Amino acid sequence: MSGFDSAAGVLRDAIAARVFPAAAAEVGSSGGVVWQQAFGTLTFDEAAAPAEIDTPFDLASLTKVIATATGNMRLVHDRALRLDEPVASLVDEWRGADRAAVTVRDLLEHASGLAARLVDPPGEGRREFEHDICTMKLECAPRSKSIYSDLGFILLGFIVVDRSGVPLAEQFPLRPETGGDLRHRAAPTIPMDTDRRRGETLVGEVHDNYAAALGGMAGHAGLFGSAPAVGGFARTVLRAARGETGLPPPFSPDLVRQFTTKSTVPGSSRALGWDTMLPTSSCGTRMSASAFGHVGFTGTSLWIDPARDRYFVLLTNRAYGGGTIDQMRDVRRAFHDAPVD
Repeated sequence: MSGFDSAAGVLRDAIAARVFPAAAAEVGSSGGVVWQQAFGTLTFDEAAAPAEIDTPFDLASLTKVIATATGNMRLVHDRALRLDEPVASLVDEWRGADRAAVTVRDLLEHASGLAARLVDPPGEGRREFEHDICTMKLECAPRSKSIYSDLGFILLGFIVVDRSGVPLAEQFPLRPETGGDLRHRAAPTIPMDTDRRRGETLVGEVHDNYAAALGGMAGHAGLFGSAPAVGGFARTVLRAARGETGLPPPFSPDLVRQFTTKSTVPGSSRALGWDTMLPTSSCGTRMSASAFGHVGFTGTSLWIDPARDRYFVLLTNRAYGGGTIDQMRDVRRAFHDAPVD
C-alpha cells in the first residue's frame, strides 16, 4: 500500500464513522502537487452530490494565517506597521494600565491576555465588537502565557483594514471559487446551538457567528477556499521557508522565517499567527521541528514542513453535524502520519 493509499484510507474510514461527510486533500512540495483527492459527499444524505477537488470549504481559522497574518506581514514588508507597535496607538478604545504595553506581536502570538471569546453574545458590527474586546478584563498579564484568542485576531483584522485601506477579504484573495454563482457549491455546515441561525443549513455562508455578525469576514474566520487554492498558498510559503528568493511580496525568506519562529512566551507553541510542531498536536509525529501550521473549527488544517519539503492540506466539513473535536484531531494525526515520502 502506498503512502497516499494509507492517507486516503484514513479519510474514507473517517467518513464511514461520520466524522465528516466530505473532504478534499492535497499534498505537495516546493516543486508542485504530488497528490490530491476528494472524498465523500457534501452531506450525509445518500443522494448528496459528491465532493470534488475544487469544492470550496469554509476554512474557519485558516483565515488567521492565510489572510490576517499575511496581511500583517505585508504591512511589515511595506513598513506600514511595526510588530512592536502598541495596540493602543492603533485602536482608540484599547486603554488601561493592564494593556498599555500590548503590541501587534502579542496579538499575533495569542499573548495579549485576551480571552478566547466574549462572555456575552456578539453585537452587530465592528463598533460593538471593538468596544467589547477593548473593555473586557484580560484573562492574564500580557506575555505571561498564550491563550488562543479569536478576539485578538478580530482586532488584527481591523488593524490590517485600517492601515492598508483594503477590505480583509481582498488581503489574500483565495476564494474565486465562492464568487458569483459558484458559492452554492461550497460544502455545507450547520450552525452551533448557540447561533441564532440554528436550524439552518449554511452553504457558502460562514459558520462562525462572530464572522457572520461582522458581515461574513473577520480577522479570525470567513475565508472559503478549495484544496488546490490553499495548496497554492502553502507552496508559496514553503518555497520562501526553504530560502527561495524572488517570490511575490511579502513572501521573503526573512519575513516568513520571522512569522513562523516559535514565540518566547512561556509554554507557548505559537509563532506570529502560525502554530509550530508539537508531537502531541494535530500535525502528528512525523513533522520535523521546523514545521508550522494551523487548524480550523470546521475541520480544516494546513501544515508546512520545510525540512521535508512538504505541505499538507486537509479540508472537511466536520461542522455539518459530524464528529467531535477530539475525533477530528485523531483523524488529522493519522492523516499526517501516513507515509508520503
